[in-house]
Amino acid sequence: MLTAADFRGQFPFFTAHPDWVYLDNAATAHKPQTVIERELAFYQHQNSNVHRAAHGLAHEATRAFEQARSTVHQFLNPAADSQLIWTAGTTAGFNQLAFGLMGTLLQPGDRILLTALEHHANIVPWQFHCERYGIQIDVVPLDSENRLDLVAFHQLLEHKPKVVSISHVSNGLGHIQPIRQLVAAAKAVGALTIIDGAQGISAGPLDLAAIDCDFYLFSGHKLYAPTGIGALYGKTAALQLLRPLMYGGEMIKQVSFTGTVLNDLPYRLEAGTPNIAGALGLAAAVEFLQRFDPEVLQQHKQQLLQRLHQGCAQIPGLQLLSGLEDNAGIVSLVLPGEHPSDLATLLDQQKIAVRAGTHCAMPLYAALQQPGAVRLSLAPYNNIAEVDAAIAALAQAVELF
Repeated sequence: MLTAADFRGQFPFFTAHPDWVYLDNAATAHKPQTVIERELAFYQHQNSNVHRAAHGLAHEATRAFEQARSTVHQFLNPAADSQLIWTAGTTAGFNQLAFGLMGTLLQPGDRILLTALEHHANIVPWQFHCERYGIQIDVVPLDSENRLDLVAFHQLLEHKPKVVSISHVSNGLGHIQPIRQLVAAAKAVGALTIIDGAQGISAGPLDLAAIDCDFYLFSGHKLYAPTGIGALYGKTAALQLLRPLMYGGEMIKQVSFTGTVLNDLPYRLEAGTPNIAGALGLAAAVEFLQRFDPEVLQQHKQQLLQRLHQGCAQIPGLQLLSGLEDNAGIVSLVLPGEHPSDLATLLDQQKIAVRAGTHCAMPLYAALQQPGAVRLSLAPYNNIAEVDAAIAALAQAVELF
């Protein structure tokens, strides 16, 4: 059986930089050798545009590109009548949704429901379009444990929102939301359901058929794939509601100066030349992950999380914002009276890579009444020695302050 050590051994970064402790995985993950090689192989041996030219290289590129789509789609355990749209990432997907639903599903006077945990990508696109169209945004607050207030969630559903859009995993705290319960409740009042899977995609095996959401979005680079590639999973009926955000290229079937006929799904929502190498790299990342038992990787990650959380909790003065229960692998913390960036700088001097700030979740930290936090985020390629090094570096930094 392949182990977490075998997993780590597939990432060339750790061989090239054994002195770095990388705990910024919620921002982006490293890439295994197979992903790097797949992108390189495309540019060296297959480089051609897809869907267009008549030559053999183009046919091979198109075949590989569409096979990659199928590989990633099936990895999600999809609903029967669903499709996968390539995007540049989660943010691009949310911009497509916020623009695409205005005037089709969403009309003036309607409401949408977000939560206080959301990443800016699941807030700002809605704000700009909702203001223009006269649509109200309601927000689910947090409870005393920095988790969604489920009582308030059900109360806000009584307003019959047309759209409910929530994160699978909080990128600021690591808390996993009970998305099956939330989706079922939202669908019971007739809402279209959207799940931000930017952090959830790496939190464990997905079963989107069972979750039954209408849309699920994620970025490849959080799943050991290249940057600049992501996916918008959607049920076909929900995808058909979307007006394209961009026009041109393969999303067009017929053009004249008297009118244009758009292409069928999925191409209707994929304007211009796609990130072909990125799509192949994302499929390679999925195939790489399928070589490992997900339970083995998740158990290892949870062991690391418990050690990290408990070790940080024992450092006098540190305040932990993340709970240990239902946590995907993130510990966010503050040292009261000190700026998070100063603490992160001291860690950086010891080659401990973390993130400091509001993590693109300013409303969350406003609700927590914090200027930000230091975020340590784990992946299965991390190990006990790295966790212990991070705890020791934090203890030393706190002593210096």
